[in-house]
Amino acid sequence: MDTEVTLRVDGTRYTLGVDTRTTLLDALRERLGITSPKKGCDHGQCGACTVLLDGWRANSCLALAVAHDGAEVVTAAGLAVDGTPHPMQQAFVECDAFQCGYCTPGQIVSAVGMLDEVDAGWPSAVTAAGDAEVVLDEAEIRERMSGNLCRCAAYANIVPAIAQVARG
Repeated sequence: MDTEVTLRVDGTRYTLGVDTRTTLLDALRERLGITSPKKGCDHGQCGACTVLLDGWRANSCLALAVAHDGAEVVTAAGLAVDGTPHPMQQAFVECDAFQCGYCTPGQIVSAVGMLDEVDAGWPSAVTAAGDAEVVLDEAEIRERMSGNLCRCAAYANIVPAIAQVARG
């Protein structure tokens, strides 16, 4: 039996019926036709499905749609404003931070969310104990992005793209 949920995705409100076992990823891709988040591993291990869920990055393949009724979801497609790419999207292009592009939407959304976490002062596993401020160096970026995998080895350019945006 379907349950009705309402989601606000990339600024548009949708009401749809979903089976209670439907993941947010499947609701986005199969029910709404929003294909920016990719289905990679379907186990929360690759990050290709990363979205911002109520402002925080999340693996949409692990989130049940019914558990997020009323949520605000932002995909990589929703980061652009009036056709102008988000600074992170622009940095990925300028730094050639993608090859096949499959993981790119998840990487970009995760990077945007990660910078918000840094701004909020959240430490990571490599943040020096007692640091009053997170220093967003290469090790910090790599640790915070470790949940997003790239099979094409574009990592060498992903870190500089994120650092470019972090510097402003």
